[in-house]
Amino acid sequence: MEPAEEPSASGSLGWNRATAMLALLSFAMLVVSLDQYIVVVALPDIARDLGYSAQTLQSVISAYAVASAGFLLFGGRAADLLGRRRVLVTGLALYAGAALAGGLATSAGMLLAARAFQGLGGAFVFPTTLALINTAFAEGRARNRALGIWGGAGAAGLVIGVLLGGLLTQAFGWQAVFLVNVALAGPALLLAFVVIPRDGAREEGRDFDLPGALSVTSGVTLVVLALVQGPGWGWLSPAVLVSAAAGVLLIGAFVVIERRSEDPLMPPGLFSNPNLVTGVVIAFMFMATFGSVLYFLSLYFQEVLGYDALQTGVGFLVPTAVVVAGSAVAGHLVTRFGLRRTLSAALAVGALGAVALGLTISPDGSYAELVPGLVALGIGDGVVFTAMFIAAATGVADRDQGIASGIAATGSGAGAAVGLAVLVLVATAGLEGLSGEELRTATAEGISTTLFVVAGGIALTFLVAVSRCPTPPPPVPGVVPYQTRRC
Repeated sequence: MEPAEEPSASGSLGWNRATAMLALLSFAMLVVSLDQYIVVVALPDIARDLGYSAQTLQSVISAYAVASAGFLLFGGRAADLLGRRRVLVTGLALYAGAALAGGLATSAGMLLAARAFQGLGGAFVFPTTLALINTAFAEGRARNRALGIWGGAGAAGLVIGVLLGGLLTQAFGWQAVFLVNVALAGPALLLAFVVIPRDGAREEGRDFDLPGALSVTSGVTLVVLALVQGPGWGWLSPAVLVSAAAGVLLIGAFVVIERRSEDPLMPPGLFSNPNLVTGVVIAFMFMATFGSVLYFLSLYFQEVLGYDALQTGVGFLVPTAVVVAGSAVAGHLVTRFGLRRTLSAALAVGALGAVALGLTISPDGSYAELVPGLVALGIGDGVVFTAMFIAAATGVADRDQGIASGIAATGSGAGAAVGLAVLVLVATAGLEGLSGEELRTATAEGISTTLFVVAGGIALTFLVAVSRCPTPPPPVPGVVPYQTRRC
């Protein structure tokens, strides 16, 4: 890919080709982030029209999550080797086409297939947008600011998805939560040909490592499938045990393949970079904690407080604004204070927010009581989301930014699957056999307990951020040394 026009040395973005790319890539990130939660508030209507049971309804969410998590490494490496614009437009096309199929679905099976292909499209788009930003903006202040905008779009998309899902479901029916993605991804696909420079010729001597790609993609997909479906199928059910065992064996085969490959899918030198390792660990724990809260808040609003889809969406206006603001300033905070201080402070605030929410959630609670906790949690959410991807990109050569982005994104996807699986067990413990007011009260208590568990998980993430202080990695050709490598 031809280099984009460089931002100024001061770190000011200005308006040039690189900034136009940033606007498009941030919008693309917003689009794929929306889909993780836009269907949550529409699930009751989907179940009624397509015949899902209470036990199978979660598959509408998990079909996307499994496909997305399984193919993130594949998508990231494909961006490095096949061309980042090619992979981005392919992902957007898959995403838009699958969204159209989902909106037109007339059966549960058709909808699940559409959701899986949407996840595949998202797995191409997510790491590619991140890699394009990391190569268009020099490491340091300019990249931090750019990732702040990109991260703000991604973090906001998670929350806006719930709001938009409520509005669309209330006004037009559940089909609209899929069809809106066609209207959003379509223009982004066309603009990519205009804004993003044409991909250059493939670098000679670099292979795609197809055996490695197939083994790790299949392995991660099967492990995530087992984690996602464990609560519904039973952790000791044959399907879950076979999926988990086969996934672990395939990941083991991937390690062997990589050691023998002349051009491995995942260059082993990447893991000598402490910033990438720390970023991946925090991404995993972030999505297992912060990333799961929206699901339980949506249940609380609808199942306990009795909100309809529109009211539930409106209830997320406050956290949306806070998350966007936190993500937008995160790059500036990292530039000024460094990664460790920024992450530690944001995680501390987020943990306090989770505790505050756990204390205020009750069967007779009010929205006003939730606001302080929502604000604190939103600050932590927004800042950490951006900062963890800044960490993962620091010290990585341009030629490997795609796979590094895929590794970080895979960590976040796996964290989302593990976190939701564990927290659903916590939230639903003791609900079996209850109904009416007893069920409503027990649901509130379960969600409250879940928020305390989330706070504990964020506290563990805080310890990781404090203890795993990044140290300067060896110099990398084409990468400018920068203060974010130091505490």
